[in-house]
Amino acid sequence: MERVTFGVLGPLVAEGDGRVLALKGPRHRAVLARLLVARRRVVPAGRLVADLWEEPPDGALGAVQTFVGALRRALEPDRPPRAPARLLVTEGPGYALRPEPDAVDAWRFEAAVAEAERLPPAAARARLEEALDLWRGPAYADFAAEDWARGEHSRLTELRLRAVERRARAVLDLGLAAEAVPDLDAHLAEQPWREDAWGLLALALYRSGRQGDALAALRRARTALAAELGLDPGPELRRLERDILHQDPRLDPPREPSSAAARLWTEAASAYDRTVGDGARARLEATVALIRSLAVTGGGGLEAARRHRMEAVAAAEEYGDPELTARVIGAYDVPAIWTRADDPEQARQLVEAAVRTLAALPEGAHDATRARLLATIALESRGTRSPRGPRAAREAERLARRLDDPALLAFALNCRFMQSCVRAGLAPERDAIGAELLALATRHNLVTYEVLGHLIRLQARGALGDFPAADAHAAAIDRLSERHELPLAGVFTQWYRAMRPTGEEGTSEEADSEAAFRAAAARLDGAGMPGLERGLLPLALLGARLRRWARSSPAGRVGAELPAVDLDEDWGPYRPWAEALALASTAEAGAAAPALRALPEPPADLLYEALCCLEAAAALATGDRPTLVRARARLLPAAAERAGAGSGLLDFGPVRDYLDVIDAVLGDSP
Repeated sequence: MERVTFGVLGPLVAEGDGRVLALKGPRHRAVLARLLVARRRVVPAGRLVADLWEEPPDGALGAVQTFVGALRRALEPDRPPRAPARLLVTEGPGYALRPEPDAVDAWRFEAAVAEAERLPPAAARARLEEALDLWRGPAYADFAAEDWARGEHSRLTELRLRAVERRARAVLDLGLAAEAVPDLDAHLAEQPWREDAWGLLALALYRSGRQGDALAALRRARTALAAELGLDPGPELRRLERDILHQDPRLDPPREPSSAAARLWTEAASAYDRTVGDGARARLEATVALIRSLAVTGGGGLEAARRHRMEAVAAAEEYGDPELTARVIGAYDVPAIWTRADDPEQARQLVEAAVRTLAALPEGAHDATRARLLATIALESRGTRSPRGPRAAREAERLARRLDDPALLAFALNCRFMQSCVRAGLAPERDAIGAELLALATRHNLVTYEVLGHLIRLQARGALGDFPAADAHAAAIDRLSERHELPLAGVFTQWYRAMRPTGEEGTSEEADSEAAFRAAAARLDGAGMPGLERGLLPLALLGARLRRWARSSPAGRVGAELPAVDLDEDWGPYRPWAEALALASTAEAGAAAPALRALPEPPADLLYEALCCLEAAAALATGDRPTLVRARARLLPAAAERAGAGSGLLDFGPVRDYLDVIDAVLGDSP
């Protein structure tokens, strides 16, 4: 079957092996364009009729079928008679066009613009110029006035305008301000209401030594915006005008990259572009490798990786090649320490994609491919109580050990760790996982997994009250993160030091503890880990107060005053437990009891024991025996551990303190 490509960034065209295909009349072309607008989705035949005619004639449905038949002959001239179509297919009530993701110029353009966002300036400029060269005229030029094409025409037009501006930004970032001026001038002659473009033009003029022209450009912007939209310039343009008047140093051009690493990145990216060209599959797999690297940088990198990861998986699935999809899914073996997903909906989608791909793999698929999919299922199921997660983790580990693949085994051990919070008292098991992972990673120079091994052991030793050992792991983490530029690791060690008990009784002064927690929270802000961040600070501050409450004598604990709970704080996923404690602290046992009994079992994560202790404290304050019985049963396996300290982030004190109070209230037989 010859490869067919489509052009919609201008008049509609279809090409097969470099020759333009004859598409017959205008309605044939309209059907093809309408199916391209649908982006591989099915368009019902009735919808096609309604889109082609304002008042459909008799026999319109038959005419559509005729158009489709003629298009199939044009697009697949070598298809044998009665063989099923592979490009323009009949599906359900209508038709779908199923070109490869790189076979439509608009789709290649979108992918290139998205890729440019992740590239350094020189490579981004080159990629954007290639993308903009795809345009031969207005998008869907033959059909831009049609209702069904108008939205896609507008969307692509806006994306092109943003690409022009993004290219200008790349030119500015390269220190080539004068080169950006002509293109921006031409751009604004056609689009005078683009505030971002006016800002870029003024900055380019200023950096070219033309301060007066830069201010004149901003005055032109003010006039154009007033004439076109009746608006004054926005705050960004007003701030830029003020900064130009004051010659603010922040407006100066960036210094030329001087490091060998920066030059190497730019040269390698350009060489890759020349070598790979438009090889979409190769680009997709290379993009996943970049996404993986971004994820360990923290902050914007981690957020960008999370945002683009699902896009890469969806793009891979469009090829209908399960082995390609498996490679794209399984390549994201980024070490993970927090047992709660940052984006639960995306995690669910990734699990579903991995399950689909696992089922679609051919009989002879390599076990390593299966193991990576299973590991992904286990990792993305973390914090849930789905039995699929632990099963997938065990099978991934079994396959990795049999294959004797160190990197794969490290990934599988990470996933087993993620599934090691199904009940209380499992810190010794996590410590053993961390020890094996640390030894494996050190032996095979898997640096990010070496850091993960130390982090797991820091948490586990903290849960077991062995703070000197936890301190040693924290120091090792800091050394590795500084040497290998892994900033996220330092976020965890700072939180650990904020929560670490001090003094003979294992408690910190409250004021010092609160200040340390708030400093740690400030560093977490913007680190790109919402699943960790939300609700953590108020929970940590509450834990510091609650452990003193639990350490008091068990006698007379029922009705004793609880630490205050401010429900105006963002408690995130911990709000149900905070609300139950707040009700109990008002001594309104009647109102607290239903809330306590309605509490779900805490999620299967590193704060399981801490939330059980919150539940126990509320039940102790109200004398709710059924809840105390439930809390005691859950906490008993962790009697030798410290509640919450297994997270390495907060500490509610020894679980034994809570159990002693519960036992004193319940008596010998709960």
